[in-house]
Amino acid sequence: MTSRISGVNVARFAPHALAVLRIVAAALFLEHGLVKLVGFPGGASPGEQPLVTLLGLAGVIETVTGTLILLGLFTRSAALIGSGEMAVAYWLFHAPRSFYPAVNGGDAAILFCFVFLYISVAGPGVLSLDGLQHRFSPEKRLSKA
Repeated sequence: MTSRISGVNVARFAPHALAVLRIVAAALFLEHGLVKLVGFPGGASPGEQPLVTLLGLAGVIETVTGTLILLGLFTRSAALIGSGEMAVAYWLFHAPRSFYPAVNGGDAAILFCFVFLYISVAGPGVLSLDGLQHRFSPEKRLSKA
Protein backbone atom coordinates (compact mmCIF):
# COMPACT_ATOMS: atom_id res chain seq x y z
CA MET A 1 0.00 0.00 0.00
CA THR A 2 1.37 3.37 -0.92
CA SER A 3 1.08 6.62 0.95
CA ARG A 4 1.51 8.74 -2.14
CA ILE A 5 -1.19 10.75 -3.89
CA SER A 6 -0.23 12.33 -7.21
CA GLY A 7 3.43 11.81 -6.33
CA VAL A 8 3.16 13.53 -2.94
CA ASN A 9 4.04 11.61 0.20
CA VAL A 10 0.88 12.24 2.25
CA ALA A 11 2.03 10.15 5.22
CA ARG A 12 4.12 13.08 6.40
CA PHE A 13 0.89 15.01 7.07
CA ALA A 14 -0.51 12.33 9.42
CA PRO A 15 0.54 14.01 12.70
CA HIS A 16 -0.98 17.30 11.53
CA ALA A 17 -4.20 15.61 10.37
CA LEU A 18 -4.44 13.88 13.76
CA ALA A 19 -4.00 17.24 15.51
CA VAL A 20 -6.74 18.82 13.38
CA LEU A 21 -9.08 15.88 14.13
CA ARG A 22 -8.30 16.21 17.85
CA ILE A 23 -8.85 19.97 17.94
CA VAL A 24 -12.10 19.98 15.94
CA ALA A 25 -13.60 17.01 17.81
CA ALA A 26 -12.62 18.54 21.16
CA ALA A 27 -14.12 21.93 20.27
CA LEU A 28 -17.42 20.28 19.33
CA PHE A 29 -17.34 18.16 22.50
CA LEU A 30 -16.61 21.25 24.59
CA GLU A 31 -19.59 22.98 22.99
CA HIS A 32 -21.85 20.07 24.01
CA GLY A 33 -20.55 20.35 27.57
CA LEU A 34 -21.00 24.12 27.75
CA VAL A 35 -24.62 23.81 26.63
CA LYS A 36 -25.33 21.50 29.57
CA LEU A 37 -23.13 23.34 32.07
CA VAL A 38 -23.88 27.02 31.44
CA GLY A 39 -26.47 27.08 28.64
CA PHE A 40 -24.06 28.44 26.01
CA PRO A 41 -24.87 28.90 23.19
CA GLY A 42 -28.39 29.97 24.09
CA GLY A 43 -31.27 28.05 22.59
CA ALA A 44 -29.28 24.85 22.08
CA SER A 45 -30.79 21.62 23.35
CA PRO A 46 -30.85 20.38 26.14
CA GLY A 47 -29.89 23.71 27.72
CA GLU A 48 -28.42 24.34 31.16
CA GLN A 49 -28.80 21.34 33.47
CA PRO A 50 -28.56 20.99 37.26
CA LEU A 51 -25.15 19.58 38.24
CA VAL A 52 -26.67 16.79 40.35
CA THR A 53 -28.29 15.09 37.34
CA LEU A 54 -26.73 12.70 34.83
CA LEU A 55 -26.87 15.40 32.16
CA GLY A 56 -25.21 17.87 34.54
CA LEU A 57 -22.44 15.38 35.27
CA ALA A 58 -22.10 14.76 31.53
CA GLY A 59 -21.73 18.52 31.03
CA VAL A 60 -18.87 18.64 33.54
CA ILE A 61 -17.12 15.64 31.95
CA GLU A 62 -17.56 17.05 28.42
CA THR A 63 -16.34 20.51 29.41
CA VAL A 64 -13.26 19.28 31.28
CA THR A 65 -12.25 16.54 28.85
CA GLY A 66 -13.08 18.72 25.83
CA THR A 67 -10.81 21.46 27.16
CA LEU A 68 -7.98 19.02 27.93
CA ILE A 69 -8.22 17.33 24.53
CA LEU A 70 -8.39 20.70 22.76
CA LEU A 71 -5.21 21.82 24.50
CA GLY A 72 -3.58 18.44 24.02
CA LEU A 73 -2.99 18.08 27.76
CA PHE A 74 -3.35 14.62 29.33
CA THR A 75 -4.82 13.81 25.93
CA ARG A 76 -4.85 10.02 26.08
CA SER A 77 -6.55 9.87 29.49
CA ALA A 78 -9.04 12.63 28.70
CA ALA A 79 -9.93 11.03 25.36
CA LEU A 80 -10.46 7.64 26.99
CA ILE A 81 -12.79 9.18 29.59
CA GLY A 82 -14.66 11.08 26.86
CA SER A 83 -14.97 7.90 24.79
CA GLY A 84 -16.34 5.98 27.76
CA GLU A 85 -18.81 8.74 28.59
CA MET A 86 -20.12 8.69 25.02
CA ALA A 87 -20.51 4.90 25.09
CA VAL A 88 -22.52 5.15 28.31
CA ALA A 89 -24.58 8.04 26.91
CA TYR A 90 -25.40 6.05 23.79
CA TRP A 91 -26.50 2.89 25.60
CA LEU A 92 -28.40 4.69 28.39
CA PHE A 93 -30.17 7.43 26.43
CA HIS A 94 -30.10 6.75 22.70
CA ALA A 95 -30.21 2.98 22.14
CA PRO A 96 -33.43 2.42 24.13
CA ARG A 97 -35.30 4.76 21.73
CA SER A 98 -34.49 2.77 18.59
CA PHE A 99 -31.95 0.35 17.14
CA TYR A 100 -31.05 2.85 14.39
CA PRO A 101 -28.75 5.78 15.27
CA ALA A 102 -30.38 8.00 12.64
CA VAL A 103 -33.69 7.51 14.47
CA ASN A 104 -32.45 7.59 18.10
CA GLY A 105 -30.20 10.66 17.63
CA GLY A 106 -27.11 8.83 18.81
CA ASP A 107 -24.90 9.19 15.76
CA ALA A 108 -22.87 12.01 17.35
CA ALA A 109 -22.35 9.94 20.50
CA ILE A 110 -21.09 7.00 18.44
CA LEU A 111 -18.77 9.21 16.40
CA PHE A 112 -17.35 10.97 19.48
CA CYS A 113 -16.88 7.58 21.16
CA PHE A 114 -14.77 6.14 18.36
CA VAL A 115 -12.87 9.33 17.49
CA PHE A 116 -11.84 9.71 21.14
CA LEU A 117 -11.01 6.01 21.39
CA TYR A 118 -8.69 6.45 18.39
CA ILE A 119 -7.10 9.59 19.91
CA SER A 120 -6.56 7.76 23.22
CA VAL A 121 -4.50 5.17 21.32
CA ALA A 122 -2.84 7.40 18.69
CA GLY A 123 -2.01 10.31 20.99
CA PRO A 124 -2.46 14.03 20.41
CA GLY A 125 -0.45 14.55 17.23
CA VAL A 126 1.47 17.80 16.88
CA LEU A 127 0.46 21.14 18.40
CA SER A 128 -0.21 19.78 21.87
CA LEU A 129 0.87 20.63 25.39
CA ASP A 130 1.63 16.94 25.87
CA GLY A 131 4.19 17.25 23.06
CA LEU A 132 5.78 20.29 24.68
CA GLN A 133 5.87 18.53 28.03
CA HIS A 134 7.64 15.55 26.45
CA ARG A 135 9.99 17.82 24.53
CA PHE A 136 11.23 19.52 27.68
CA SER A 137 11.08 16.51 30.01
CA PRO A 138 14.09 15.78 32.25
CA GLU A 139 14.57 12.38 30.57
CA LYS A 140 14.86 14.05 27.16
CA ARG A 141 17.38 16.60 28.47
CA LEU A 142 19.47 13.84 30.07
CA SER A 143 19.52 11.78 26.87
CA LYS A 144 21.01 14.76 24.99
CA ALA A 145 23.84 15.17 27.53
